[in-house]
Amino acid sequence: MESRELGRSGLHVSAIGLGCMGLSFGYGPATERAQAVALLHAAVDQGVTFFDTAEAYGPFENEALLGEALAPYREKVVIATKFGFKEGRAGAGLDSRPERIRAVAEASLKRLRTDRIDLFYQHRVDPNVPIEDVAGTVRELIAEGKVQHFGLSEAAAATVRRAHAVQPVTAVQSEYSLWWRQPEAELLPVLEELGIGFVPFSPLGKGFLTGAISADTTFDASDFRNSVPRFAADARAANQALVDRIGTIAADTGATPAQVALAWLLAQAPWIVPIPGTTKLPRLQENLGAASLTLDGAARAHIEAALAEIAIVGERYSTAQAQLVGR
Repeated sequence: MESRELGRSGLHVSAIGLGCMGLSFGYGPATERAQAVALLHAAVDQGVTFFDTAEAYGPFENEALLGEALAPYREKVVIATKFGFKEGRAGAGLDSRPERIRAVAEASLKRLRTDRIDLFYQHRVDPNVPIEDVAGTVRELIAEGKVQHFGLSEAAAATVRRAHAVQPVTAVQSEYSLWWRQPEAELLPVLEELGIGFVPFSPLGKGFLTGAISADTTFDASDFRNSVPRFAADARAANQALVDRIGTIAADTGATPAQVALAWLLAQAPWIVPIPGTTKLPRLQENLGAASLTLDGAARAHIEAALAEIAIVGERYSTAQAQLVGR
């Protein structure tokens, strides 16, 4: 697989990474350990060098999983993890105090079985801690060799500027896909200006853009999509129109809807690296196939027409979740 540089940071990763959250957290029961390890090994074998985790995924279990699975390949891969939640628990509130950042770094290094964190994201911007203090703390960790690169997740463009002035930001992570394009308005122009990479999570709309989910789909009780307005049954029924159009475009190009959605993202800028997640080997292989798919002018025009004509129904986060993003 071809590699891409995240902005002008010097950090090169595979054009498509792997979002690992779903192996342990968020989408129902955790994947059986041996199966998860096998999937991670398969990803490496197929050219993936960029793996995304966080202390909050599990919590802690996902980092431990990656530490075990990727130890034999450590010098070949880039591992990104995150700090920012109290006690590492997403529902416990935010905590990006310098002492907490340092504690997370030390614990993550042990779970990941490594001597450095390649990319250390602030998971959500903490309004109680100046972003300059956060960036300064990560700068110190970089000077100590414990962290290689600094990142932000779901941060506003103005916050990115402030952080970047203290410690260069290598990458910003946020949701971005055919059904969530808000980053195009303010964030992406700032990232291009500053030479910062962009890492879209949920590039397949949390699975919806693959065409495998319908209004009749039911989710496990522990699946967080149950709380997402965009996944209410009526919203899914309305949003099926976009999936149908993508399916037609995919059929015309000899690809799958997931591959079209990922190829569209890759075509937006050479410093964009999506991180689709999956627990299934066939889906992994399908997603990675998007790296070799080039959408021609006609296909891209059809996609743009569909996006212009079809209004997406439902917010991407609940009211409580939405309060944590865009700061």
